[in-house]
Amino acid sequence: MRAKLLMPIILLFMISLVQAQQIQMPQASPAAQISQKVGLTDVSVEYSRPSMKGRKIFGELVPFGQVWRTGANAATLLTFSTDVKIEGNDLPAGTYALYSIPGKDLWTIIISSNTKLWGAVGYDQSDDVMRFMVKPGKTGQRYETMEINFVDMTDTGASLAIKWENTRVKFRIETEVDDIVMSQIKELVIDQEAQNPGLYYQAANYYFTNNKDLNQAYEWITKSVEDDSKYWTMHLKAKIELGLGLKKEARESAQKSMEMAREAKNPDYVGLNERLIRSIR
Repeated sequence: MRAKLLMPIILLFMISLVQAQQIQMPQASPAAQISQKVGLTDVSVEYSRPSMKGRKIFGELVPFGQVWRTGANAATLLTFSTDVKIEGNDLPAGTYALYSIPGKDLWTIIISSNTKLWGAVGYDQSDDVMRFMVKPGKTGQRYETMEINFVDMTDTGASLAIKWENTRVKFRIETEVDDIVMSQIKELVIDQEAQNPGLYYQAANYYFTNNKDLNQAYEWITKSVEDDSKYWTMHLKAKIELGLGLKKEARESAQKSMEMAREAKNPDYVGLNERLIRSIR
């Protein structure tokens, strides 16, 4: 009787032992994950990277006109920490599966809500969150292994590029930045008197960089410099003064910034100020 009770336990032990003794080998399509801060949004991509291995890819291994997992193994996943726009289409924050339908002249990019599939097996168009068309291009080099990366970065967006063989497709991701930053400036600088000169510098820099009210930017940078003058804050003050047409003041501020940068042994800011001074005519 005891032997009968022990048999299932022994069997389970043997099965677990066999599983533990599996040989570890490189994957044919290794898993990869990339992440990028786009504006104020965290964007990540999880995918598996197939290789050519002497095969013709698009039109043969990956047929034209059929839904492709856009990678290998499990579905490729895109995750966004905030709401974004993809090729002008609104997409709420979350995780999505990325599919595509390659074609000779146009690709259909598919963003799907179903993230649980193995590749495209079981794909259902009713799960599509959006579809849009992009035009493929040729790469300057051959990509033996499929690669996804972020290109064409700006303060508010980036393009996600998919490259394999000698084909590249990409689509644009845009994020909301201005409303969020302006809300913070209102809360921390406008609605209450900031005690931190760094906040005045940040607000002034954002206004200057984004072509907003230069007079307001000048008021803020002046407060920052008066409270805690640094070579970088003084340099911004010079640029804003030049933007307001205050050439004499801009030259004086740039000269002060350059002297402070020399003392701090920062040759980059020395050079920035030298070029700014030369530009004042």
